[in-house]
Amino acid sequence: MLKIVERVARFMAVIGGLVLSALVVLTCVSVLGRGLNSLAHSDAVEGMSRKMRSMKHLADRLVEAGVGPINGDFEILEAGVAFAIFAFLPICQLYGSHATVDIFTNALPRKANKLLITFWEIILTVVIVLITVRLFAGLESKYAYGDTTFLLQFPIWWSYALSFFAACVASLVGIYCALARVAEVVTGRRFMPYSEEAVH
Repeated sequence: MLKIVERVARFMAVIGGLVLSALVVLTCVSVLGRGLNSLAHSDAVEGMSRKMRSMKHLADRLVEAGVGPINGDFEILEAGVAFAIFAFLPICQLYGSHATVDIFTNALPRKANKLLITFWEIILTVVIVLITVRLFAGLESKYAYGDTTFLLQFPIWWSYALSFFAACVASLVGIYCALARVAEVVTGRRFMPYSEEAVH
């Protein structure tokens, strides 16, 4: 069972990483386009002397070619980042990679720490499942009303659906992790990979 959960979590992390990488490229291209467009319309370029007409001509050609900010880039970014966050949750949950603060718990015995980790694993899983349920309610609402984004006019429920899918995977992995932590406390055997590694 662990191998299947691990493969699914890794797959979601890879998809989330690809989406995040694409969003970085999109943002860079949009910012570069915005900068070039601003330069082409700047007072300095507009007021160039006849000797510098080639620079003005180049600026005009850039604008005509469509160089500028990508239309609706922030709408795509908003939807993509939401998906990426949910896509990374399963791997973080499985490997216990969420940031923790152990100022007071370091002094506790190992058994007490295991109980605390199990308790918080269960709480985090409940929170992820609750977020998933509410995300589904939001998906239903956006689908029913046909809400669209302002600039690109794509249906908002699309981004909700992608995030909901990733949240469902995160919920399933979270449930596995919570049950595995309880089984570790009860049996003393390890059911989680690299558990208790991300203490900060």
